[in-house]
Formats: sequence, structure tokens, C-alpha cells
Amino acid sequence: MRHLRTGLRGAAALALAASAFAGAASAADDGALRDKWCSKAHIRFFVGGAEGDAFGTVVYNGARQAAADTGAQVDYVFSGWQNEKMTQQLREAVAAHPDGIAMMGHPGEAAILPLAQQAAKAGIKMMYQNVPVPAAVDKVGGGYVGAQQAPQGHALGVEIARRFGLKSGDVAIVMLSSNDLIRAAREEATAKALEEAGVKVVRLASQAEWAADPNLAIPVVTAALQANPTARAIVYPGGQQLGNAAAYMKAAGKKPGEIINIGFDTSPQIVQMFKDGWVQLAADQQPFQQGYLPILSLCEQIVYGLAPINVDTSAGFVTPDNYAAVADLAKQGLR
Repeated sequence: MRHLRTGLRGAAALALAASAFAGAASAADDGALRDKWCSKAHIRFFVGGAEGDAFGTVVYNGARQAAADTGAQVDYVFSGWQNEKMTQQLREAVAAHPDGIAMMGHPGEAAILPLAQQAAKAGIKMMYQNVPVPAAVDKVGGGYVGAQQAPQGHALGVEIARRFGLKSGDVAIVMLSSNDLIRAAREEATAKALEEAGVKVVRLASQAEWAADPNLAIPVVTAALQANPTARAIVYPGGQQLGNAAAYMKAAGKKPGEIINIGFDTSPQIVQMFKDGWVQLAADQQPFQQGYLPILSLCEQIVYGLAPINVDTSAGFVTPDNYAAVADLAKQGLR
């Protein structure tokens, strides 16, 4: 019986110790789980486009969700995709001295780097989204959330040639952003991948203003199609233009599917273009993450002293076969 009593005492002691450990663990867990843990941080977030912009809306919704989840105090900056305006707004943001800034990389490294250096001297944390700014990240720190431009563009070019059987002698029109080499690297990589397959590529300069009003590109696109009557495909540099594919094709006198329309992103407009047969392929770059993750990372840096995150948001391809899977989310401004 002594051994039994000893065993009972040992079991009781183990149970007591386990209970104490569980209580300590529970207390530790309760202390680690914090509601609105970033509520003291002030952040300026660059949406890129104007309010209501198809791509910018998804980015904005991602940022708003991150602010709601973390409690961060976020000021949203809308730029209408105008690089000079965006640069001036960044200058104003640095002067306002928030705890962190999430910046679109569209103005380019020459414009952003001096302001990023000022921000670093002032102790302002920086994140970048959508277009990378590697020189700023290398010299003064920060992280990047978005697609890697050249790899994503090249993958799209390879997929175009494979999926649609483009080969030597075929003609494709590729619209390239004309304002910055880093931003244009995506579509240039698409063009090069097509050329590697033997396709003749016609490069067409795209203007930044077309993202805000894609109808401005109608005369340029129709002229390019008239000048290249054998063109089989056209690649657009942004979701705004891809979502306007029907307007371009109708202006050129084309029927759905007569020209292969390709580009980037999803939106309610692009979903409709897939449904109506005007669009055949899009490379997804998950703009919701480009809104959510920069704010999350800034909060982690400001509150916990963690390192900035870097995430490649390239997610694959949206096609006529799978677009329905994201259609409802796109209509809600989430994809």
C-alpha cells in the first residue's frame, strides 16, 4: 500500500505541476494575444490609383482590412497613378513624420531614393508595394510586397506561346509602361519570352494616364491593330486596360476571340471580359496582399522590432477555365 500511496502522491504532484504549467501557459498566451496591438502606430499608405480604381480598390480593401485587424491608424493616399503627384505626396508624407510609410514604387528609384533616405534618417519605417525599388531597399532598408516584375512577365510570355500556340511568323502587340525601366521590365520580359518563341513583337508605349482612364488608349490600340492586321494577340500593361478590352476591340471592328487579349490582374471588369469572351488570359498578382501585408509588416517593425517582410505575390494565371473561382471575390473588390 505504501507504494500505492506513493504513486498517488506522485500522480497528484504531477497533476498539480501540470495544472500550474497550464495556468502559466494560459497566462503567457493571454499576454501574447493582443487586440488592436498596433493602435499607437501612424501609417501612410499609398493606394496608387484614384478612389474607385479597379486595381487600387483591391489594394485599398486589403489595407483597410489590415488596419482593422491590427488597429493601426492609417491615412490613405490616392495618386491617380500620376508619378509626379505620387512623388510629391511621398515628400509630404516624410515631412509629416508618421511611424511608417507604405509606398507604391511607380515613380522609380531616382525619385524615391532621396526621400527614402530622408525617411530613414527620421526613423520612419518604409515598405514598398506593386513595383520594386531595389536600390532604396538595398541602401536604406525596407521590404517589398508584390510581383517580381521580370520573372512574372517572362512567365506570362512563355504561357502565351504555349497556350495559344504562337510560333515563328506570328505577330503580337505588347504594350509597355513608358515611364520607368523597372516598371516596364514586366512587359518587356513578356515581349522577350515571345521573341524567344519566334514571335514578332510590336512594342507599343503605354501612358500612365491610361490606368486612370483606359478609354484614352482607344485610338492608339486601334491604330496599332490597323498597322498590324495579322496580329494574333495584344498584351496590356495593367488590369485597367485589360478590363477595357471590349472597347478596344469594338473600336477596331473585332469580334470576341478574334484577337487574343492578355494582361494582368482580376477585377469585376476583367471577370466580365472573360465571361463575354473578350479576354483569354491574365497573370494574377494578388493586389489584396499588396494592401494587407505592407501594413502588417510596418506594424511588426514598429511595435515588435521585427525585420521587414518580402513577398512575391505572383499567383499564377486566370483563364476562361478558372475565372469563375474568383468571380465573386473580384466583384467584392477582394481579387
